[in-house]
Amino acid sequence: MVALGKTIAEKILSAHSKRDAYAGDIVIADVDFAMSQDGTSALAIDAIAQLGAEGVFDPDRVAMVMDHSCPSPLEGVSAIHAKMRAFGRQTGITIYDWGRGVCHQLVPESGKVVCGDLVIGCDSHTCTYGALNIFSTGVGSTDGAAAMVSGKLWFKVPETVKIVYEGFLPKGVYAKDMILALARRIGVDGATYQALEFYGRAIDEMSIEGRMTIANMAIEVGAKAGLMCADDKTLAFLAERAARNGSPLARTPQPVAPDEDAVYARTVTIDLNDLEPQIAKPHSVGAVVGVSELEGLPVAEGLLGTCTNGRLEDLAIAANLLADRAIHPDFRLVVAPASRDIYLDAMAAGYIQTLVRAGASVVTPGCGPCVGTHNGVPGDGENVISTANRNFKGRMGNSNAFIYLASPATVAASALNARITDPREYL
Repeated sequence: MVALGKTIAEKILSAHSKRDAYAGDIVIADVDFAMSQDGTSALAIDAIAQLGAEGVFDPDRVAMVMDHSCPSPLEGVSAIHAKMRAFGRQTGITIYDWGRGVCHQLVPESGKVVCGDLVIGCDSHTCTYGALNIFSTGVGSTDGAAAMVSGKLWFKVPETVKIVYEGFLPKGVYAKDMILALARRIGVDGATYQALEFYGRAIDEMSIEGRMTIANMAIEVGAKAGLMCADDKTLAFLAERAARNGSPLARTPQPVAPDEDAVYARTVTIDLNDLEPQIAKPHSVGAVVGVSELEGLPVAEGLLGTCTNGRLEDLAIAANLLADRAIHPDFRLVVAPASRDIYLDAMAAGYIQTLVRAGASVVTPGCGPCVGTHNGVPGDGENVISTANRNFKGRMGNSNAFIYLASPATVAASALNARITDPREYL
């Protein structure tokens, strides 16, 4: 029998299960890192107790992050945070407390995950780390608990869809527009339980921050993971972030590329040359249209941040557009940096000052406005334009509001007019 070539997902899951695995196979694989956040950690801690375990398989490879509700807005949340801190003291795992930032920024910044790793997180947007050539995926709290205790978890090896972006990004079009264009093409269930591999000159030339934006939203088309090949930018990002956090990389990066004869479920090609800024309409990430179809629609609030677009590059794009301009008096802009380090860098670069002078409100690094636990809950009937990854009914805390998803540039341009605005007018 002739051996078939393998995709990135097949190679990583084969290496971690120590078997020759292909799409459709069920494997038990060694996990390099496991994470949960304050919306899922309490369930994971309870499940660990039910397993009769007193600790985790390796404290250096497990972390819990307080990011969804920080600082705590409710006594019930405070009880969860206290439970997480106590678990950290008991087990020695890393606990990221208030203000450190979003889990999907902190884990890649930590130096504890590297190319070729297998990472699970009790949060659906764990797929973000695929931008670093890591097979990372979201799991439920019970599966997460099992992995934290044993260092292993079962997986069904996914088929892989090859995504090819042809051409160049036009002016005013960004990584967020690229992933929204994919959602527009294949829909919210277009890659259910499949892995995505992203290719194209635009990907190669893109920053790691932009790549993370794309990988972050792989789950929004149903994908199990969103993977990219490693290059010099990837290795530099990992080394620099680890050094900044005062520790060496946990492991030597092992970049994984697909075989030339890898078997893909299909290939999806998207032409970027004529792409305009994209917007997802309520209440589906797949309801995507060009900005020209919605230009002029009134919006009352904007969100710049989240694990999708709260990185330094995103804040810079918005700050440069808003410099020496004022947000419309009928508009409210909430800014949530993705991590403390990004917040500090943005202050050092003057981006925070520019955004505040323009009229923005800056909140604690974390998820709060995105999930609607606190910070910026919109009013009944209000339209919101957000850089987040989801616009489901009630997502920001009010089921009677309407959320539109767009790039940081489109959000910033819209803030100037309190209406959806094509950012190319200001660039």
